[in-house]
Amino acid sequence: MFAEAGDAIYLVARDTNKLVTVTDDLRTRGAPVVEHASMDVLDRDRHEQVIDAAIDALGGLDVVLIAHGTLPDQNACESSIEVARKEFELNCLSTISLLTYLANYFEKERKGTIAVISSVAGDRGRQSNYLYGSAKGAITIFMQGLRNRLFRSNVRVLTIKPGFVDTPMTSEFPKGLLWADPADVGRKIFNKINSGADVIYAPWFWRPIMGILKFVPEVIFKRLSL
Repeated sequence: MFAEAGDAIYLVARDTNKLVTVTDDLRTRGAPVVEHASMDVLDRDRHEQVIDAAIDALGGLDVVLIAHGTLPDQNACESSIEVARKEFELNCLSTISLLTYLANYFEKERKGTIAVISSVAGDRGRQSNYLYGSAKGAITIFMQGLRNRLFRSNVRVLTIKPGFVDTPMTSEFPKGLLWADPADVGRKIFNKINSGADVIYAPWFWRPIMGILKFVPEVIFKRLSL
């Protein structure tokens, strides 16, 4: 969608082969410039370097979308602080590191959009995935503060909260009515990224679902198997 709109694009991902494939595809779809860099988000020493490379390649940044993470094994996280620490680093601290550099850049430019994929899992801690949920909840709160900080600099900060999305990360899960197609979620993100929205749920029905869950009293919620 960004390519069809004629946007110049800089891709960052861990898998170099996929980066090359996607780069070629975006060029055929109409993007005038597509560059890429390979980076493991856990390598925080490279964050500033890659951001600077993107700025140089594109002549500046208008929109940044951060979309990475894993779905950790909750039982493994409960059994090992090292596993829990690594998953929290990947799902939360790596994003905060990137956002710190990006926020300072956009604040100086006094324009731009920062969009980050969080998750509905961060709206309330549940026994089935509370390590993942706590990481995404921290991202959501961080984004709230960043939005408050950057508002006066004319920088938009968009928090994206998907529910269940049928991606390789969730390939082993049985699918049902609440599951969304990734293309539909992608279209919503594209349509909302410059709309001035602060927080979006994808699909929309997760907003009332999570609204109800957040207001269940703790004395009742702790008895639920969720």
